[in-house]
Amino acid sequence: MTRLLIIEDNPELVANLYAFFEPLGYVLDDARDGATGLRRATQNDYDAILLDLMLPRLDGMALCQALRQEFQNPVPILMLTARDPVEDRVQGLASGADDYLVKPFSLKELDARIKALVRRAQGRQVQSVLDWGDLRVDTRSPQAWRQGHTLNLTPTAHKLLMCLVRAAPAVVRKQEMEYLIWGDEPPESGALRTHIHELRLQVDRPFNPALIATVHSVGWRLDRPALAPAE
Repeated sequence: MTRLLIIEDNPELVANLYAFFEPLGYVLDDARDGATGLRRATQNDYDAILLDLMLPRLDGMALCQALRQEFQNPVPILMLTARDPVEDRVQGLASGADDYLVKPFSLKELDARIKALVRRAQGRQVQSVLDWGDLRVDTRSPQAWRQGHTLNLTPTAHKLLMCLVRAAPAVVRKQEMEYLIWGDEPPESGALRTHIHELRLQVDRPFNPALIATVHSVGWRLDRPALAPAE
């Protein structure tokens, strides 16, 4: 079963993709603008993403760059566009896309390309568990462990922890975390700190050393794991 996210603002094309791919056994999700697409891509786990280049609110290039650089998300991305110049294709691939298909295209060819991308990702043995020192985080379900002990994480805490581990040791900005949870409509300013506090209670309070570090006026990061003593 392949989970596919379609980020495309043309309703007729989206309907055609559903009609073609669902009978083949794909599980589909879709977003009609870039901002919603980025939120769904960071909140859920997909086997591949079909990404239109020209999108409202956030274009495909910027979305792809954000997934790769800010969220460290390795999901295979196939970029769809009506623009055919070589420069556009090169720019799309440089932004982090894995493949590029010009509209109009054959749905059978699209299916073949998606299957190839998913096979290639599986061949790279994309991790379903992320490790950072004695911390392990499952990317496909809200589970995590530290020093062999299961952490009792809420879905929100799991998303925040996955974001921190994927970016580690780099800092994750406060605005990125707010967008990850609430999209364009974050609540009052103390809500994120409450979630970070709850995450620390699970990840740091019972263990030593603490991993989650605050970077004043910027955001949070994970400290580097302590090196094991030399034998």
